[in-house]
Amino acid sequence: MDRMKTVVERARAAFHTGKTLPVEFRVQQLLALKRMVQEKEKAIAAALEADLHKNKFNAFSYEIMIVLSEINLAVEKLPQWAAPRHVEKTIMTLGDETYIRSEPLGVVLIVGAWNYPFVLVMQPLIGAIAAGNAVVMKPSEISEHTAKLLEELLPQYLDKELYPVVNGGVPEMTELLKERFDHILYTGSSHVGKIIMSAAARHLTPVTLELGGKSPCYVHTDCDLDVACRRITWGKFVNCGQTCIAPDYILCDPSIKDKIVESIKKSLKDFYGEDIKNSPDYERIVNPRHFKRIMGLLEGQKVAHGGEADEQTCFIAPTVLADVSPDSRVMQEEIFGPVLPIVTVKGLDSAIQFINQREKPLALYVFSKDKKVIKKMIAETSSGGVTANDVLMHYSVPALPFGGVGNSGMGAYHGWYSFRTFSHQRSCLIRGLKMEAMNSIRYPPNSQRKVDWAKFFVLKRFSKRAFGIIAVAVLGILVAVAIKVIFF
Repeated sequence: MDRMKTVVERARAAFHTGKTLPVEFRVQQLLALKRMVQEKEKAIAAALEADLHKNKFNAFSYEIMIVLSEINLAVEKLPQWAAPRHVEKTIMTLGDETYIRSEPLGVVLIVGAWNYPFVLVMQPLIGAIAAGNAVVMKPSEISEHTAKLLEELLPQYLDKELYPVVNGGVPEMTELLKERFDHILYTGSSHVGKIIMSAAARHLTPVTLELGGKSPCYVHTDCDLDVACRRITWGKFVNCGQTCIAPDYILCDPSIKDKIVESIKKSLKDFYGEDIKNSPDYERIVNPRHFKRIMGLLEGQKVAHGGEADEQTCFIAPTVLADVSPDSRVMQEEIFGPVLPIVTVKGLDSAIQFINQREKPLALYVFSKDKKVIKKMIAETSSGGVTANDVLMHYSVPALPFGGVGNSGMGAYHGWYSFRTFSHQRSCLIRGLKMEAMNSIRYPPNSQRKVDWAKFFVLKRFSKRAFGIIAVAVLGILVAVAIKVIFF
């Protein structure tokens, strides 16, 4: 296990050489990463198929394409992101330079997840490289084929010392967490998130935790159920339900419950055909342990559709549960599989109350033709993100931060927010040594007159026009004082 210590020390030594500081170097590494993805697309898709039964089209659409898009954005915007950001001055710093400088944190640890094993390592890696850090990557050992491929490919394209990959299970992860990092980003369960945070606390290391939870989906009585259910069906059953922001359960009025079930059944047939098990577009549960966990959630439940399973191939058919009790086991833990419970509630207010009585989810979905219904749901609940009249799609907008709140996580990334997460925002004030008369108000001995002037300059808020007039007046007074000193 000394290997973990050696890996981190080498990465830190490489970082301290300063070679990640120039923007040109970061862009070079990002372009090398892009070249890797393009040249090794077939190998990446094959690894994803071996891990999750994901065909090459889904591999490209839901993982590879997202990575390429994120790289393109970072390369285009990095000079702008890394440039000093000048901020508003006070009347006491009118002649000074005030700005924020984005600086790399140092050596960061990225711990990936098994459900999207490529994109959930690569996307934060892009942000960490763009911000100028050294990065230690720990892919999930559950998606072993993708993890091995990352360990093999990344050193061929990126700086070997700055961006090492560490593979292994719990023992390796435990040893890795003993080392000091400057930031840790983890994607996975709340249980492991607590372990990560506890280990990070020993070194006062900041963390970004992308966790999960039970993301609710409220369907109002006024919406187009066919459109709503088609979108919900896609978002729930893509990747065999193993998506952290998948709608975990549906909330609806009893009057539309049966219509929702029928519409989901129709959408499933349109997507996957009569024989879902042989559909090339339907994935599998990642391993037998998760298969058994999900099947256990079905015990004692009323299956309105689906329920077929094959343990040997880890196949579980898309399953809809009706008349689900809020106290049942399937409503107590994140499902993370192709099981969709429907819970009936009496209208919008009851749905909001139901959501607020539980942990804050990573995502929240609401379907309605009425903007007032949507705005009320957003205003009176809390979640990591919201999509109205669709599911998952807020994840696809680079300008929106992606992250959780409360039990569903902390911190955010994607696009500029990835750069921000992996950067220190350093406050910079550069002053001149002239115009010392301006500083007399702060020097001892103090007096009521000085306090009164301080109140005027510091506590009073001025409009931009008034601020300009006062600034000119102050400068005029200083010039007058200077002339008096020189000539009289």
